[in-house]
Amino acid sequence: MGSRHGLRVDAVLVQAVIAGALSFAHLRDLAAAAGQDGWKAWAYPVSVDLLLVAAWRRLRSEGPSRLAWCWFVVALFASLGANVATAGFLDLADLPALLRLGIAGWPALALLGGTLLAHSSTADSGPVPPAPLADAEEDGPPTEQLVPVAEPASVTEVVTEPGAPPASPDQAPAPAPAPPVPAVLVDHARKVADEYRARTGSPIDTDTLRSRLGVPPHLADAIAAHLT
Repeated sequence: MGSRHGLRVDAVLVQAVIAGALSFAHLRDLAAAAGQDGWKAWAYPVSVDLLLVAAWRRLRSEGPSRLAWCWFVVALFASLGANVATAGFLDLADLPALLRLGIAGWPALALLGGTLLAHSSTADSGPVPPAPLADAEEDGPPTEQLVPVAEPASVTEVVTEPGAPPASPDQAPAPAPAPPVPAVLVDHARKVADEYRARTGSPIDTDTLRSRLGVPPHLADAIAAHLT
């Protein structure tokens, strides 16, 4: 198994070397036919192949993106076009002006593509990540804070005057005095009570009086005591 696997890998590598050498030679011949003589003719296939490899590595490492696919197609078209052009479809001694223009402008195009592939990342054009939970809570409505309520004391403290004998534990505290009620509030409560009696035929109860006047329970009890 190991020998077969190694043979298969070697065959792929040999095939890649042959295909690369042929493509390199075709690109070099086309550049020389377009007037790029000397070392410049050898530099063109290197530039095309490097751009093709850079775009492919970008696709493999960071996933599909429009930028990497665009420059991969451009480099592949340049390599494939050179292979087709040198197959006898064009007269290498008299290349079309548009093809000469493309070969002359290829260095600037390759430089732009290589720069974009090297100095841009998918994070620049990717979707914006969602806002953190802390920011979302600051932007949203304020949450209600629970205020702890003190529990009532289980033992009632009895306050005694100085010099008085201490009260026994069984002795109940004296009831609190009724709060003073303004006369204006009593008159208004009496009008509410009369209107309620005329409408229902029964005297108003303390809870209804409290809800109509909007007063606390102890004050409603004191007002009800004035109405009786």
